[in-house]
Amino acid sequence: MASQAPAHERPIALGLKENWPQFSLLMLINAFVGGMVGIERTVVPLIGSQEFGIASTTLVVSFIVSFGIVKAFANLVSGHLADTWGRKRVLVLGWIAGLPVPFVIIGAPDWGWIIAANALLGVSQGFAWSMTVIMKVDLAGPKSRGLAVGLNEFAGYSALGLTALATGYLAARYGLRPAPIYLGVAYAISGLALSVLLVRDTRAHVALESKGEGAGASLSFGEVFALTSYKDRNLFAASQAGLVNNLNDGMSWGIFPLFYAAFGLGIERIGILKALYPVTWGLLQVATGPLSDRWGRKGLIVAGMWVQAGGLFLTAATREFGWWILGSVLLGLGTAMVYPSLIAAVSDASHPTWRARSLSVYRFWRDLGYAIGALAAGLIADRFGLAAAIAAVAALTFLSGVVVAFTMQSRRAQMAYLDQTQTGKTGEAPVLEP
Repeated sequence: MASQAPAHERPIALGLKENWPQFSLLMLINAFVGGMVGIERTVVPLIGSQEFGIASTTLVVSFIVSFGIVKAFANLVSGHLADTWGRKRVLVLGWIAGLPVPFVIIGAPDWGWIIAANALLGVSQGFAWSMTVIMKVDLAGPKSRGLAVGLNEFAGYSALGLTALATGYLAARYGLRPAPIYLGVAYAISGLALSVLLVRDTRAHVALESKGEGAGASLSFGEVFALTSYKDRNLFAASQAGLVNNLNDGMSWGIFPLFYAAFGLGIERIGILKALYPVTWGLLQVATGPLSDRWGRKGLIVAGMWVQAGGLFLTAATREFGWWILGSVLLGLGTAMVYPSLIAAVSDASHPTWRARSLSVYRFWRDLGYAIGALAAGLIADRFGLAAAIAAVAALTFLSGVVVAFTMQSRRAQMAYLDQTQTGKTGEAPVLEP
């Protein structure tokens, strides 16, 4: 009996069923990527305020600013590096950058070390999470992008939320450091080992998909940046919504633990609230991702931004644990509606030959929201109070949904337009008319 061909010799095919072993491996790796952020969600803001005695909210959230800025720029170059170096190499590089992070947090003698650790975490997340998304989209092909992204984000954010819950529990019993951060050591070692030993690159899948969709426009990185940032109405709508989505996430990361603690909530219950939002977000993306394939992206994005705004307003306006639970669930539900739909919408509006770069530009703007949200919320909180900072970000989130409602086209219109650019003006940067 003939033996089965080795994995690297099997014919390349697109689809989740055809690529389930690698797809599942990438889901596990992205769970570790998400867990690396989860070790910080509950504990690190409290380390700043309680261990280092930092009174300024702006200074406490400065670690998120360093994380957001560095991650945004790491995202920006990740797509180009993925196309030139290969997806796997960039993924491994991301894990190498993340390996020192938990050790630095454990031993940090002052707040500057925490800020430096989060700069490294930004590099790690920008490379590693970007590659797990791009590689899953490569493997899935055009028919299941929403499902592929939903599963990827489910793995990452569920792990993030569960880790936030676990670190709250550990911190309540053993202190803020070092016990809760040991989880990060396990994640970093496991993620690096799996990426080096078992992951295979997916550029051959991109080449296969490109054959079926035509040559596409030959675009420079500058042209892709302009298209994704402002020239293409669909990509612009997605980029601004992504920025505002992570702006409110950056605010919640830094402000919520301080807000809850100001009303006497203990670390363990803060951990529950901090876990509930990303766990809800992560779990529901298994449903919202494929729903965006069936229903379209735009409606889910608009409604999701408005649901997020409602959850934020509720949190700012109330002072009881039960209402904060509801606010966290609404924030998670709205983000689950938005997150996979935005990545899939960017993929829809991008040709395979420049999709990785377009996704990297989108993720640049999206993750720049971490820095903008944390910094703006810190400044508002220092001047007007924590509740005012939450409410201001809620209003901005609602307005972002309005922008999507009036700017983004339906998925059918996007795909029809992309077909035109593939069969027509392949030498020009495609620009959508208003």
